Amino acid sequence: MNLAKARILVTNDDGINAPGLDALIDIASQLSTDVWIVAPEFNQSGAGHSLSLTHPVRARQVTEKRFALEGTPTDCVLFAVKHLLKDRKPDIVLSGVNRGSNMADDVTYSGTIAGAMEGCLLGIPSIAFSQAYTHPHPLKWETATQYGADIARRVLSMELPRNVLVNVNFPDVVANGVKGVKITRQGVRAFGGHIVERTDPRGGTYYWIAYAPGEHEHDEESDITAVRSGWISVTPLHLDLTHEATRRKLAHHFEMA
Repeated sequence: MNLAKARILVTNDDGINAPGLDALIDIASQLSTDVWIVAPEFNQSGAGHSLSLTHPVRARQVTEKRFALEGTPTDCVLFAVKHLLKDRKPDIVLSGVNRGSNMADDVTYSGTIAGAMEGCLLGIPSIAFSQAYTHPHPLKWETATQYGADIARRVLSMELPRNVLVNVNFPDVVANGVKGVKITRQGVRAFGGHIVERTDPRGGTYYWIAYAPGEHEHDEESDITAVRSGWISVTPLHLDLTHEATRRKLAHHFEMA
């Protein structure tokens, strides 16, 4: 693929005005001059791979190649590929840069990952980017913008298998403090949040889901271990969720019944 002539679609889940989106536009612009942006009008963090099927979505043109869509990251990619850019579809989908990491079990919740998932399902090479940070310290977007384009070039120089996307997480360190790049596996960690119960002015009860990552299982090859140690984590994710060993075991079990 000639990246300089590639059409790149940029999306995210933090919304059209998120600073991480500008960071990703910076990364995409280091690769090509043909960069299109379709991002949610409002924050869609935690939306996962969801579609808006029960209500219409509206698009707002911000600039010539920048659009805000009242929908999810999945909606954004579908809108771009199937409608906005249908006459010449994107060659690459980039999603992010997310405000906060997307590692381990987070990938199932993440709208950032979902944007890349949808691109992948549509047969387009897709990469998700996330920048780790520690509250209340400012995010180090320069780490993502300094390394993101080179990582994308390396990933896109090889032919990704069908139904495989790449998940990139930048550590919470300044750019010159990055130790390097590690190819990792998806880690495992528990849900560390809780449910906050409150009362509205009319006396009704409502709840906030206070999500927070829990403790993780230590694994030297996991995305969590790499990022916490100051490395950039690059993880290939497979959309086929079939567990082959159990599938074979179940087939044998049912044959014996």
